[in-house]
Amino acid sequence: MVGRIYHVGLTVSDLDRSIAFYKDVLGLEFQGEIFMEGEETDKMFRKENCKTRVAYLNGSKAVEAPPIELIQFIDEDVNKVKSDLFTTSISEVCFYTDDIDSVYKVLIENHVECLSEPQYFDFSSQGFGKSKAFYFKDPDGIILEMMQPL
Repeated sequence: MVGRIYHVGLTVSDLDRSIAFYKDVLGLEFQGEIFMEGEETDKMFRKENCKTRVAYLNGSKAVEAPPIELIQFIDEDVNKVKSDLFTTSISEVCFYTDDIDSVYKVLIENHVECLSEPQYFDFSSQGFGKSKAFYFKDPDGIILEMMQPL
């Protein structure tokens, strides 16, 4: 009934700032932007006179790799809450890398808040293998994860 993940949507407060972060700092490719308004948009978001800018970025051209969808609502106050790994929600979006130490260094050089340095995990006995990973935050404080399978 359900196929692959089509995209992962994140509500942001400043689309241009977020595009710059995901493109220039994380290295995702900007795929384009759309503007949504009208009856269908109002029904979809259950909000009258809803207007939104939506941008898509991706780090892969593979159809299996869903893009990040960044959504900024126009003329609306967005309820900005502190991201928390211990609250029921989407807790984080995880990105793959083949050089986690270099990515960590770039993030630190760009003053990105990282919750720790890369950590080593061995889940081989549970069928998941070895990896290094760490959490960090985007400009709105959304928690993201970087992972390198080893």
